[in-house]
Amino acid sequence: MPGPDRTTARFLDIHVVQSVPFANLNRDDNNSVKTVRYGDTERTRVSSQSWKRAVREYFQDSFGEQALRTRRIGARVTRLLQEQHGWPAELAQRAGQHVAAGSSIKFETAKDSPVITTNAMVYVPETAVAELAALAQEHRADLESAKDIKKTSDKSVLPKETIDAILRSRNGVINLFGRMLAEVDDAGVDGAVQVAHALTTHGTDVELDYFSAVDDVTSAWGDTTGSAHMGHAEFSAGVFYRYATVDLADLAANLGGDRDAARELAAGFAEAFILSLPRAKKTATAPHTIPDLVHIAVRSDRPLSYAAAFEQPVASQENGGYGPASRTALARYAVAADKLLGGRGTVTAAWASLEDKDLDGLGTRVDSFPQLIDTAIDAAFTTDRTGTDTATTTDAASVTAGAGA
Repeated sequence: MPGPDRTTARFLDIHVVQSVPFANLNRDDNNSVKTVRYGDTERTRVSSQSWKRAVREYFQDSFGEQALRTRRIGARVTRLLQEQHGWPAELAQRAGQHVAAGSSIKFETAKDSPVITTNAMVYVPETAVAELAALAQEHRADLESAKDIKKTSDKSVLPKETIDAILRSRNGVINLFGRMLAEVDDAGVDGAVQVAHALTTHGTDVELDYFSAVDDVTSAWGDTTGSAHMGHAEFSAGVFYRYATVDLADLAANLGGDRDAARELAAGFAEAFILSLPRAKKTATAPHTIPDLVHIAVRSDRPLSYAAAFEQPVASQENGGYGPASRTALARYAVAADKLLGGRGTVTAAWASLEDKDLDGLGTRVDSFPQLIDTAIDAAFTTDRTGTDTATTTDAASVTAGAGA
């Protein structure tokens, strides 16, 4: 049977090899380094949730599209009404209560606090707070004569349909990462981005760092001995393989077919994924490296992770270091996978790296990450010989299948 149309872009696959020094980018509930056993070897792991938050924050800072995840949406409205609109504290507090209680989402009251919270986190553009505050101003007279919300059976005087409509609003960040909000009809958004847990390409050991804090007065006076505090923390180091993919058809569907917006968001996500880093323990470790290698492939058939390239952990070089072996293993696996698939699915591929030697199997080599992103996005959003945009023309059945994956 013939393979998929190689001119139809569907997925933007991003592969990253990155060396991270002594750090703990992502801790578990015991403040321990997260790990995974893969290929019968213990690896250091950074969860996809941790790196996705770093990506989202980088994207928001760089592209000015702020989004808010919170159960305290009413409290945000209260503060805005007080600080920007001069509402008295008691009335602003009541307005926030009625906003939080006024949607389709159930809410909770606290015995010793006037603040009420929604049972589910809302995920909305930052601009939604101002819209909810404007709704409160429109109904100020109703709020002035209303009672405080003190129990879950109390009703809001604000229109539920309007609040729900504001909670359905979205921006680029939400169109990329998706949103789960089952309580409000049609508020859910299928995420166009899939992010894998990062794991080291080799086995790692967790290191215990014992530390003490000096009391400055004791040190100056010298009248006693001992430290003011002692403790320990866990760290590790290694070369990570990171992977993410953007479903361009899902992204286009979320944007109503807006090609320019899809192109901008896909490029923004690629930059944010390549350059972001989780911030845990940053003041104690400053692990601010950049990737050793980034490979981006535009595919027409399905996403393709190269994590299996490291199921057998790479060995360090004779003179030390896992970076060169990791980059070589990635390229070798890319060649083998493409051969096994019969060359199907790849629309274009390119890479940029600190590596001196050329690596076969990763496509065209470019000089910089910006050039790499531009090359991939241009290929993904080009037009085929019929003049149709290849990034937004996947049939409806494919979009449905991708959304449910």
